[in-house]
Parts: sequence; structure tokens; C-alpha cells
Amino acid sequence: MTNEQYGFETRQVHAGEIIDAEASARITPIYQTAGYQFDSFEDGVERFAGRSTRRAYSRNDNPTNVVAARRLADLEGGTDAVLVASGQAAIAAALFALASAGDHILTTKKLYEGTREMFRGALVRQGLSFEAIDESATVDEWLARVRPNTKAIYTESIPNPLGEVVDLKKLAEVADRAGIPLVVDNTVATPYLQRPFEFGAHIVIHSTSKWLAGHGAVIGGAIVDGGRFDWAAHADRFPQLTQPGSRGEQSFTDRYGSGAYGAYLRSVIVLEYGPTVPPTSTFLLLHGIETLSLRMERHVQNAQRIAEALEGHPALTAVHYPGLAGSPYRALSDKYLPDGAGSIISIDLAGGREAARTFVDSLELVSHMTHIGDVRTLAIHTGSTIHAKLTEPERLDLGITPGLVRLSIGIERADDLIRDLTRALDATL
Repeated sequence: MTNEQYGFETRQVHAGEIIDAEASARITPIYQTAGYQFDSFEDGVERFAGRSTRRAYSRNDNPTNVVAARRLADLEGGTDAVLVASGQAAIAAALFALASAGDHILTTKKLYEGTREMFRGALVRQGLSFEAIDESATVDEWLARVRPNTKAIYTESIPNPLGEVVDLKKLAEVADRAGIPLVVDNTVATPYLQRPFEFGAHIVIHSTSKWLAGHGAVIGGAIVDGGRFDWAAHADRFPQLTQPGSRGEQSFTDRYGSGAYGAYLRSVIVLEYGPTVPPTSTFLLLHGIETLSLRMERHVQNAQRIAEALEGHPALTAVHYPGLAGSPYRALSDKYLPDGAGSIISIDLAGGREAARTFVDSLELVSHMTHIGDVRTLAIHTGSTIHAKLTEPERLDLGITPGLVRLSIGIERADDLIRDLTRALDATL
């Protein structure tokens, strides 16, 4: 592509593309190879030293994956991106590139439970500590919790499952004043509905398994670098990026400037941990991204209609969707998500867990399963599955009531979905 500014819908099809030199294939091929033949002895030396632009191994550099990474970076407005094996791998890799054992991460309180489980489990065992702060805390309250060893603020643009839209500008102000990057999981919004870099974020994460791929067929993750954090200005906090290597090689900031984070992530974290996504999965991801805008328009149209249709049903005590007029997050939704408030709806059944059991067992069109972002509409009782390891007080503290069911709204005809959901709700009365 040229430097001409194309629209989102055009870039989701063309950005980052590589025309195959051998056969001139128009569609990005699946480069199903573990490695790449070196031209000479010296060529191998240069590739392993990172001084060559040519790749050395598919563990962290595969042409199919590079195309998808470049396309995501373009759509998010970032400068670089790295694909990994899952959304969880993306979160872990993004933080490992910032923090070491003994370091501290600030997070918002409302996060996807799988992320919180990793934060209090595997990553704590590896020496990181996490401190959750209520989203409504002021800038000064956030700044008061920053320590000398705090390495990032972590949040979700639309937290899963209750959709409490996060005030990214406020968190970006905290991050800038504290001299630490703001890391945003933008999975639920996708770059079509929101681009966190435009509100001051520094790093964006995706579970590409969800709306980006869109069809429930693959697992994957991505980390996108915004290229705007000044690592050199905070050299003491991020020595892995700003200090020379153990063998005297130049620092990542000296070699890559504003691209130091992406280069370190790719050439150290991903190379050493090896969370490689297969190019076969990325091939499907690329095809999903090509229709992202079309699908997201239908996803959010359906979600808005369904949320409004379910409001007031006698089987429900609440419908959680930030696009509803009465939602406490409507103002933030209008500010940050003018093209739609995503397609996650959570409903709270008045009859609690038993009513939720009857509801999900009565669904016919809607699929009862764990996943989000599928073209199909999905439902799950989170308290007995995703949040099952928490105690009841812990669940209630997060807003996970006994009757809470999460819906991921697909692209089917809205009237058909409303009929199926209403019939299942009626069965609980």
C-alpha cells in the first residue's frame, strides 16, 4: 500500500499484505515452515545477530503471521505488533517484556476472570505482584498507589462480562504522570469500535480468537505497540530496554528507538518463551479481519436491539449493556464507543442459579458454551463456570450474582434471537 490514507474498511483487507514473490498469489499464503534456508555462513551469522532484515526461525517470525501483525498494528494506529498463541499468552508476554520478579502492576478491578486468575496465580508465582484499584478512583488516588517498582497499568476497554466502559483518558493521564505504560486489552471493542492509542494508551492487547477471527475456529493473541512511550526517559525503570546487553551489544532503545518495546518483545520474550501461533490459524484470522467492520456493525446492532428488548422482562432484575439509556456507563460509552457499545450483554435472572439453569437448558438457537466474539450467539452462566473458583462473597464483590448469564451476541437475525431468548426466559417464570 502507498502512504495514501485509506479508510478502515479498505485497510482491513489490504494493510500489511505481501504478494508472494514465487507465484504472485493474491491471498497471503500459509508459510508452513519451521525455518528458512541461509544463503551463506555469514548470512546465518547476521540473521542470528539480528542485524539482517531476513528471518531466522518461525518461532517468532513467520511471513503469514507478519502480515496479520502489520494489519492489526495499522488498524489500531500502532507502529508494531507481534502475534502469539492465545490472548492469555499475549497478556503474559506483554507484561514479561515490562516487568521482572519483584515488580508491581496496577490494574483496574473489573477484568475478565481468566486474566485475574493468571494474575493471582501463575504470574504471582513468577514473582510479579498485582494491585487492583476501582475504576472510579481519581487520578490522585491512582498516583498514590504507584511505587518505584510499578511497571504498568493494565485494564480492559470494555470489561468482560459486565461492560463497565473504562475511562481511558484518565488512566492515560495517570500513566503519563507516573512514567509507566498503559496496557489495554481491546478484545471486546476491537479496533473498529475503539482505538485506545487515540486516548493515550501505549500498548494494546487482543485475544484474536474473538471478534477479529470471528468464527470460533482458532485461538490466538496479539500485542500492539503504539510507539509513543519514551523508554529512554525512564531508563532506570526499564533497564532491559535501555541498558547495553550482557555481551556489550547496544541497548534496544539505541538500536530501535521508539520501536524498542516491540523489538524486545519479539526477539527476547517470544523467542525465549515460544508462544508461537501456527500460520494455519493466522490464515483464518486474516480472513476474519477482512470482514471485521461488516460483522461488528451487525454485532452491535443486534446487541442494542436485544438489550432493549430484554429490559423489563419479568424474569430479569437487570440487563447489563453500556449502550442502554439507563446504563451508568452510557456517558462513557457515548464518549469512547460512538459506533456501538460492543456485543456482550449480561442478564441477571431473578430466580438465581436455578433460573439460570432452566434458561440455558431452554435455549434452542443460542449456543450454550464458553467463548465470545463468534458469529453465533452464545450464552454461559459465569458463576458456575468462569467464576466458579471464587467464593460467593468474591463473586458478589465483582457483580457476579447467582443468576448472571453472559450473552455474546452474534450476527443472526435479531428477531430470531429475541424470540429464542424470550422463550427461555419465560420458561423460568
